[in-house]
Amino acid sequence: MKKLTIKDIANHFGVSISTVSKALNDSYEISVSTKEKIQKFAKEKNYKPNFNALSLKNRKTKIIGILIPNMLNYFFAQVFKGVEKVANEKGYKIISCISNESLEKEAETLEMLSNGSIDGVILSMAEETEVKNEYTHFKNTINDGIPIVMFDRVAESIPCDKIITNDFDGAVNAVQHLSKTGHKKIAFISTLSHLNVGRLRHQGYLKGLEKENIALNIDYIINIKEDDYKEYENVLTPIFEKLDIDAVIATDESSAIAAMKVAIRQGYKVPDDFSVIAFSNGILARHSSPKLTTVSQHGEQMGATAAEFLINKLESTNAEETTETIVIKTDIVERKSTKPLFLN
Repeated sequence: MKKLTIKDIANHFGVSISTVSKALNDSYEISVSTKEKIQKFAKEKNYKPNFNALSLKNRKTKIIGILIPNMLNYFFAQVFKGVEKVANEKGYKIISCISNESLEKEAETLEMLSNGSIDGVILSMAEETEVKNEYTHFKNTINDGIPIVMFDRVAESIPCDKIITNDFDGAVNAVQHLSKTGHKKIAFISTLSHLNVGRLRHQGYLKGLEKENIALNIDYIINIKEDDYKEYENVLTPIFEKLDIDAVIATDESSAIAAMKVAIRQGYKVPDDFSVIAFSNGILARHSSPKLTTVSQHGEQMGATAAEFLINKLESTNAEETTETIVIKTDIVERKSTKPLFLN
């Protein structure tokens, strides 16, 4: 049986969560008749008060949580940097947590944070959460009066603010960039085919080929497991030996660098007759040899935007609950793994 929340009571009577909280706390600000109706309903439904939900309006920790899927991804580090910058400017502290791509750990962390530790949370979903399509813990957190802002990996069905990048357009632009520098045999390497961001990049790759009138070769679509990064080169070597490829778009930097190493080992010259573009624009891209051209997702901007949205919601006196989805535009950062794009 679903646990009755303070939001359920508010919806039943058509009042705000704040009104219910005050009624349950026997506040003088609420009329006697309203208090009696709400208190009677709560008792009949065996409502168990949640400390955080009841005191949300009167107790502010000035702390926000940020929950990321893993700590090894430079993109998430950039998002954190953006969140921290805005939070500091607004007088908020941060509690940072890592789900390690685990649904169970993500749910446990949210439950822990929702016990009064934070005012709101910024998060990117764990891989297991998205694959299993299990979002109950997000709903429970919101119902307990804790606002959520999701970024990058988001759950469309959850009513919260979302900050995403235009992954689809980013892949379209990558294909067009390679086409304009003379490449027509463009492979797509994905380590994220099981996630929505990976699917959007795949769809963008297909659309890019269509726009450039390049015939699709199914063999050029290469899906490899993300957790096998030490094996990327071994996986790609026989594929590259078999296929006639002159460029690669990769969904992440590790697989892009592996592709570049394999191509060089097989006699290609990067970028003269083989080019590589990767998503993210992190540390690996700047220190690879040659340096990687990337689709920048502007992680710091994404984090700053997420923090702005969350803090504005926490400090707003507007009782109306509206949500928005903000799209951060990607762009191509040219380095040495692609030929220069000279515009006529």
